[in-house]
Amino acid sequence: MDSALQEPGPKLGRLRLLLALDALLVEGSVNRAAERLGMSAPAMSRLLGQIRDVYDDPIFIRSSRRLIPTPFAESMRQRLRALAAEAEALSRPQEREKPMVGAAMDPADWARPPMVEAAPLAARRSILLEGEPSPEAFARKLASFGTSEDTRRRLAKHIATLGAGIGHSRPLTADEAEDAFSIILDGEADPVQIGALLSVMNFRGETAAELAGLVRAARAHLQAARPGAMSVDLDWPSYISPKSRRMPWFLQAALLLAQAGHRILLHGLDGGGGTRAKLASAAAAIGIPVSATTASAAETIARQGIAYLPVAAMSSQLHRLHMLYGLFETRSPVNSLMPLLNPLAAPAIMMGVVRPAYRELHCDAGALLGYGNLTVMGGSRDAAEATPFRSSTLLRRAGGRTETLFLPASPEPMAYPPTGMTSIEYWRGVWDGTVDDERATAIIGSTAAIALLTMSGAGADRLDACLIAARGLWERRRKDLPERLHPGSKTPAH
Repeated sequence: MDSALQEPGPKLGRLRLLLALDALLVEGSVNRAAERLGMSAPAMSRLLGQIRDVYDDPIFIRSSRRLIPTPFAESMRQRLRALAAEAEALSRPQEREKPMVGAAMDPADWARPPMVEAAPLAARRSILLEGEPSPEAFARKLASFGTSEDTRRRLAKHIATLGAGIGHSRPLTADEAEDAFSIILDGEADPVQIGALLSVMNFRGETAAELAGLVRAARAHLQAARPGAMSVDLDWPSYISPKSRRMPWFLQAALLLAQAGHRILLHGLDGGGGTRAKLASAAAAIGIPVSATTASAAETIARQGIAYLPVAAMSSQLHRLHMLYGLFETRSPVNSLMPLLNPLAAPAIMMGVVRPAYRELHCDAGALLGYGNLTVMGGSRDAAEATPFRSSTLLRRAGGRTETLFLPASPEPMAYPPTGMTSIEYWRGVWDGTVDDERATAIIGSTAAIALLTMSGAGADRLDACLIAARGLWERRRKDLPERLHPGSKTPAH
């Protein structure tokens, strides 16, 4: 007997997997696909795992918004939709076809159900309209754009790849994202194309590969340092909102580490005066030099151990792209790439990421970029600052390994009443020792400890030792602080 007839189980199981994959492609969500097929979400997750094993393909790429099919999964969408539609049609009782009598036709025949139900709007049609290009023709069109010397046509190809609609679109590869963003940074894109690419990518949700490609383009645009070329221990991106009213205690943690001999680069969003220059003003108030160029930042770090570099000083083009927030009233992929920029190629990076879904995304993109020591912290601002009075989770890459570190909440000291000082006077007073604020001290110490752990590349079991070391640095800060970093001294010109 035929072996296929003797083993019906695997064959029927494969059919079930195909129908499950169709539902996942249509719905773009495990939960909604489970509801569509009348099963539980865990059961659907198990089926997705089996589908990945069968095809040896991820099937879906992690995104901040929804499940994004891989190119392989997209290639099967049309055939799966046709298979599912035919299965649905065959599962319904069909009326026996009635013979025609002369020219007359039974009116009941007009009410018969269709052979194949129309696919949902979210799915690609299995039957093309007259004159509509097939997926293969669309792919050939995109390929022809990719070989064009016209940069705008090439960028149009990347926009179409992302935003041509369900069934015709997919995420960009890292190389494609790098090419698209390079065209923008080189000033060769039409302004409409810039808005289209950033908006479509943000709406779909960036993938780790796309984010890595954007970072590679930005680093090439900056002519960023090669790994090992600069003497910097820790890259500390600090892209807080201009509307933020919170005091930047993380700057004091960074200065504490610089005082202990670690070399720190802070970079962030400043410019235009007013509240947007908050970080530059705070840095200068405690003696952290503010650099006007990337080269001067490297020189300052070599002399003084720390520098703050506004994004406008790194690149006017990146700064202008950041300022599109005022036109979009929403973040764009430019905001996502900056924490991973690492312009001086430090061996360790510590970043803060507000949106929970983006923390794993940044960790994955860091792995693709080859970053060995990386810590992604949650919080209410896009800067790495500890929140010791709330439980939190750190996503880490330590020595090339990925791990998750849970930090329990500690008791929060009482808030201090207003002192009559301005906020920057109070903030500087904590560093000088004229203001005793246990809450601020705990934030600074915890932040410095996580930075020490990040630079060491050690496992989570070293955190307690780092906390003890950070407290000791805080207690000795005034005695050990070099004159060149003293808040009362003049910052050298550069």
